Amino acid sequence: MTIDFAAGRPAIQSTRGMVTSPHARASQAGAEILRDGGSAVDAAVAASAALSVLYPHMTGVGGDAFWLIHDAADGSVRYIDGGGRACAGGTIEAFARRGLDEVPYRGPLPATLTVPGAVASWGMAHAAYGRLPLRRCLESAIGYAREGFPVTARLAHWRGLARDELEKNPEAAAIFLRDGAVLDNPDLARTLEAIASDGWYGFYAGEVARELVRWSAANDGFFTPDDLAVQAARWGEPLQGTYRGVTIYETPPPTQGFAVLEMLNLLEPFELHRKPFLGADSVHLMVQAKQIAYHDRDRHVGDPRFADVPTARLTSKSYADERRHLMDPNRALPWDRVPSYGSLSGDTVYVAAVDKEGNAASLIHSLYGVFGAAVVAGRTGVVLQNRAAYFSLDPKSPNRLEPGKTPLHTLIASLAFRNGKPWAVLGCMGADGQPQIHLQVYSALIDHGLGIQEALDMPRFLSGRFGLLEARDTLHVEGRFPRETLVELERRGHLLDRWADWSESAGHAHGITIDAETGMLSGGADPRSDGAAVGA
Repeated sequence: MTIDFAAGRPAIQSTRGMVTSPHARASQAGAEILRDGGSAVDAAVAASAALSVLYPHMTGVGGDAFWLIHDAADGSVRYIDGGGRACAGGTIEAFARRGLDEVPYRGPLPATLTVPGAVASWGMAHAAYGRLPLRRCLESAIGYAREGFPVTARLAHWRGLARDELEKNPEAAAIFLRDGAVLDNPDLARTLEAIASDGWYGFYAGEVARELVRWSAANDGFFTPDDLAVQAARWGEPLQGTYRGVTIYETPPPTQGFAVLEMLNLLEPFELHRKPFLGADSVHLMVQAKQIAYHDRDRHVGDPRFADVPTARLTSKSYADERRHLMDPNRALPWDRVPSYGSLSGDTVYVAAVDKEGNAASLIHSLYGVFGAAVVAGRTGVVLQNRAAYFSLDPKSPNRLEPGKTPLHTLIASLAFRNGKPWAVLGCMGADGQPQIHLQVYSALIDHGLGIQEALDMPRFLSGRFGLLEARDTLHVEGRFPRETLVELERRGHLLDRWADWSESAGHAHGITIDAETGMLSGGADPRSDGAAVGA
């Protein structure tokens, strides 16, 4: 099936490896690693590190990351949890003493409540699957930080929107609010050099760690040397489900990856492949599946080391059979019948990498909000995340704040297999939008036979709200949906927010598909980003 969505770009093809990400220079950095004999993991680290410099409003060394890695040699899929753990002083009582009943969204408190986990995850992935020295993988990122890079229109836009918050932190203002078309960050270059030289120790110990702790103490934060010293990534088992004969892997709790599998289970009996593409029936049912899965997310999901998360049940076909009775083919499902919370606001990067041997890395890496907590930690050059704002201070919540705990993460990454062979490497940004985007792209690929670039280009919807003034069941839709689809959705009771034809609020997704017979890789990059798929 070929559909012209007027994005103006074909899928990129290669048989020698591929990287795709939301910034073309980062994808190029990863592809160069592949050309030099590096692995998919080497390339993903290179792209992720480059994005930490090039896309500082969406990701950074001060964020968290989660991985799915396919090892072509043994056929396995492995998961890395690179989520940051709450500091020892991070307790509900600590916030009560400060007169706070929720974790702030910006500033030193959310910035230092959890230790950044991304660097630990880079080291763990590289130690297991890297071929080139870590220094080589970080070379492009160090160069961009030291020498500077052109500021894209998107970065300039987000920098302008965040100006008031960035101005509150002198270090952030000095880096990001300078005039000029080129942005550099020499302090971050030195931090990356320390990581290149000493790996985990270069960030969580030594001079960088001392500066993180010094800055935290000076700003009533939580970091201590012991908190940084115990931060570690962890291997785990990915979640696995099936949809119409395709095996799909998603990241497990504390991420919300289960929601994708639950939604697909709910929808499978409705045979979306027999319904009109971009029609009201499909959108209507997808929205209801989202409402049910997100309600389950809010009831159950937290850090599995602290909460009993029934993922096997939530992702089972039988559980979907029990929950499907809530779905009404004719009317929108009232929010208060299956309430869910969260927000569509959030900023993240996704990297997909496949090498010539067929190894694959699916990596999601984020600061959570735009420029994270909107602070740079002293002379490290590191923008710190605000992921800790997702913690609940309700003692009854499975996502309640506790020392050593990782908050519920909206970050998810995915891999898909057909007939036992890797077929798709997929992910996106978008906070609460991420499972919805996974769902729409997988449905386009599986149900309607679109190519990867077509599936990323197609008009997109997101159910939920971006701000407090919106209803929680608002259905945001890009203007390229057929008019009759939008009219019918409104008739069924959906509260529509009609975006422009192309909206960056719809998030950006990236992916690679693999032809098992020919070995041909097809890479797609979302036109809602500055990204590109680059072949090796």
